[in-house]
Amino acid sequence: MLETQISAFISQATKDQVERYAEAHGVKKGHLLEEALLHHLQALRELPADIVIPPRLSVGPESFARVAKRIKRPRKATAAFRELMSGKRPRGEPKSW
Repeated sequence: MLETQISAFISQATKDQVERYAEAHGVKKGHLLEEALLHHLQALRELPADIVIPPRLSVGPESFARVAKRIKRPRKATAAFRELMSGKRPRGEPKSW
């Protein structure tokens, strides 16, 4: 297979993660990046756009203030949420085999 070199600027934090992963798993960085790009491009082709969550979210000052307020004073969990998080099956849901 003919290979082509590309150049891209990435953050130091991303570079550090790539290097740690490559070293820990014994793979070359080029292979890791190619696999990651192929995986990401396939997901973009095959998944509905509304379920692909970007790895970074940008919020404006007003949105950030609302998020910070929610973190400081979270809403009380609903009964349905508590039941879901308990690991129990919701009432009336059949067993899945």
